Amino acid sequence: MAADDLLTKSKNKNAKHGINTGTTHGKSNGKGAGVGGFQHLGLSPLVFRGVMAMGYKVPTPIQRKSLPIVLSGKDCVAMARTGSGKTAAFLIPMVEKLKEHTNKIGVRAVVLSPTRELAVQTLRFTKLVSKFTTLKMALIVGGEGMDQQFEAIAANPDILIATPGRLMHHLHEIPDFHLQAVEYVVFDEADRMFEMGFAEQLQEILKTMPVHRQTLLFSATLPKGLVQFARAGLNDPELLRLDVENQISEQLKMAFFTVRSGDKPALFLYLVREFLPQDDQTIVFAATRHHVEFLHALLAACHIDASYAYGDMDQASRKIQLGKFRAKKTKLLIVTDVAARGIDIPLLNNVLNYSFPPTAKLFVHRVGRAARAGRTGTALSFVDPDETPFMVDLHLYIGRRLEDSCPDLIRTGKKLYTLRTMTVADVHYGAFPNELIDQENEAIQEIVANHPHVSPLIKVCDNAYKAYARTRADPSKHSIHRGKELVVKKVHPLFQQEYVLETNKAEKAAYIDSLQTFRPPQTIFEIAVGAHSSAKRSSPGVQMMVKKRQVHGKIIHIETIKGAAKERGEVYGC
Repeated sequence: MAADDLLTKSKNKNAKHGINTGTTHGKSNGKGAGVGGFQHLGLSPLVFRGVMAMGYKVPTPIQRKSLPIVLSGKDCVAMARTGSGKTAAFLIPMVEKLKEHTNKIGVRAVVLSPTRELAVQTLRFTKLVSKFTTLKMALIVGGEGMDQQFEAIAANPDILIATPGRLMHHLHEIPDFHLQAVEYVVFDEADRMFEMGFAEQLQEILKTMPVHRQTLLFSATLPKGLVQFARAGLNDPELLRLDVENQISEQLKMAFFTVRSGDKPALFLYLVREFLPQDDQTIVFAATRHHVEFLHALLAACHIDASYAYGDMDQASRKIQLGKFRAKKTKLLIVTDVAARGIDIPLLNNVLNYSFPPTAKLFVHRVGRAARAGRTGTALSFVDPDETPFMVDLHLYIGRRLEDSCPDLIRTGKKLYTLRTMTVADVHYGAFPNELIDQENEAIQEIVANHPHVSPLIKVCDNAYKAYARTRADPSKHSIHRGKELVVKKVHPLFQQEYVLETNKAEKAAYIDSLQTFRPPQTIFEIAVGAHSSAKRSSPGVQMMVKKRQVHGKIIHIETIKGAAKERGEVYGC
């Protein structure tokens, strides 16, 4: 609603000045919508060369709608998530506006980022876009030497890319350093900066800049506090809403695996070693830093090299770990949500949710790192019984039905698919085959036995997860109720062909299922006294159970029939 309030105000203001709003809901209508290619934007030759050198051919939807507005000099609020092409959407106009280095004292453009990693990436893109110009730039972030940054500021850069905290520190520490010459300012991932407590610092930074400047704000969401900030700091901004919050890339394939918590480590190893393509790069999300350390240790015990990062990791180690993953020296990056902020891997193949996200928005943000720039990607998610209601919440949020198998899958075999052949329409939840679970659990027990340092980490993870579970938001009551009704034992379609359709394995699976529902004809009281002694059969224990069976037997029988009908998708009595 806050975003709609800002939109209404923007429209009213723009109507007074005869300006059309650039607001767009939903999808763009084709390649040529808005401005067409970059060649139609009127960019100067040097800037256009830089854009082409980066490999851009056709603008993304956010670029297509925002570039004409920003190039015209207007303020803009754009709702865009990671992977939408938003960085180029504000860098291209910035370089076009500044064009060349000038001897005029003072920074002319500022880009503020919530994290050091995002700022470093923005600097890298800025250098590429401005490759054929003489523009100078400086990076001002935490975790770097102050003296080096003093020298960078003294060199009179045209562009400053910074995090709010370190920029405020320099403004207070350097007497002659000011932002009075700023013509262009960008707040990138503004909602995250507000979440991280930078609101007051952002207000102070804006006060040090001239009133007549161009201001851009890019954010995945528009919470109330951010809307108020935009109203105060921006002048008649255009509001662009191309990326609706609950959108998931049309190129993203998804699968949900229902698992027991204790089976997760073994099945994680199976996915890494046997299931995922060896050349793919995958980011793994875990609940806490302890889970990150455990999974990294587990992989190391299997001689699998992986990168990892968590929130309070020191900057030097973090930089080394992310550098290895970006250079493709490692294929796996294990992170917490806090550590993942600002990490941008353009060609990521897969996202694996080891711990299922407690909110649908967080799920969308995580999986938005795959299937970008027209490429396909895959999101695989573990869902333990405690997390099932969150999976229900997610499907309600994105408007998808919960499906546990393809229609007539077992009978016809027509809808079988593998990871390679699955499509974006093949979205199902289901379990791993029992045979596979047993096999992988045996393997991991051997690994833990041979690597004593791994075993204590399991207990640490269990305790950490209990603390984590107490702090996460609760799912809706409807989803809790619906989650209890789901049949989560059916084998996921991805494993049907190999583990279920083969005759002998099908019989074995059916036998195991029958054991799980087996009810003995006698109780321990009756077995204990024997079946052939009339005197013993008249004992109080036996008589008690006979009476109980007479009272409850019919109820148990009816409930068994109801359960079987529910598994078949039928309603008892209809």
